Amino acid sequence: MRIIVTLLKWIIGILIGSIVVIAASVIIDRSVGVNRLDGITNTVIPNGSNPAIRAYVARPNGTGPFPVVIMVHEWWGLKSEIVGKADALAQDGYIVVAPNLFRNNTTDWFPTAIWQVSTTPTTQIDADLDAVMLWIQNQPDADDQKVAIMGFCFGGGTAIRYSVHTPSIIATAVFYGSTINDPALLAQVKGPVLGIFGADDTMIPISEVNAFEDGLNAAGIPNEITIYAGEGHAFVKSMDDIAKGGNQQKAWEQLRGFLRNALNGSASTGRIIPMANRPSTPQPFHAAQLLHLWVCNRTTAQW
Repeated sequence: MRIIVTLLKWIIGILIGSIVVIAASVIIDRSVGVNRLDGITNTVIPNGSNPAIRAYVARPNGTGPFPVVIMVHEWWGLKSEIVGKADALAQDGYIVVAPNLFRNNTTDWFPTAIWQVSTTPTTQIDADLDAVMLWIQNQPDADDQKVAIMGFCFGGGTAIRYSVHTPSIIATAVFYGSTINDPALLAQVKGPVLGIFGADDTMIPISEVNAFEDGLNAAGIPNEITIYAGEGHAFVKSMDDIAKGGNQQKAWEQLRGFLRNALNGSASTGRIIPMANRPSTPQPFHAAQLLHLWVCNRTTAQW
């Protein structure tokens, strides 16, 4: 019995020590990373009495007015990969606004990413996006009647949630983000929806993707949901990686075609990938799904 008690004490001590170390690492990461956004943002968006929103804005050549795409980052915060994607879409004739929705915080450290998502209220995120929308309305080269929102992972879930209660959003693209499957909520979306997912994604089960598609269909929302075979979570990476071809490039071209059709932009013809057949083999449960349920599903929490 004494051995068991001693063992339990050791286990509890290790757990507490691990928690302290992880918490300290988050504090250190945030303190040393205060200037990380300096090299990847070029715009400060007013936000009323709240902290201003730092963003990267990419503009096409010309005077406009141009359709607008709001691009929401992954749970790391705004990164150079998002900046590259914004620049690429701007070449297709869109103003692309990529706000940092973690209020001056971005990271490469996994524990900090979890902390950012789990401690940032969706009400705050939506209020910041409202400020972005107001900023867009005041830009002389922006067509505020043609605004789409898209995002990756955390940003994908944020995009579909924000579209549900923002009628001025006329198109939504979700890259492997948390979903909404309630037709009553999805019926409030005012335009078509693109969904890009990976068949081998251990964080988002295929059943969730299928329920998303069913909900959109039941709500009468035009949609294009594609499940890419052999791909896991976050498979669309930097523009350099996309240029190498494969499913990353196919998904990116699918996005370009979707935006062209939805926003009437000047993008060249993109290749539309037919909707994948639903996999019939059930996916095994993965521990990563618990992380998705605990953290990522906060992005589509009902308000």
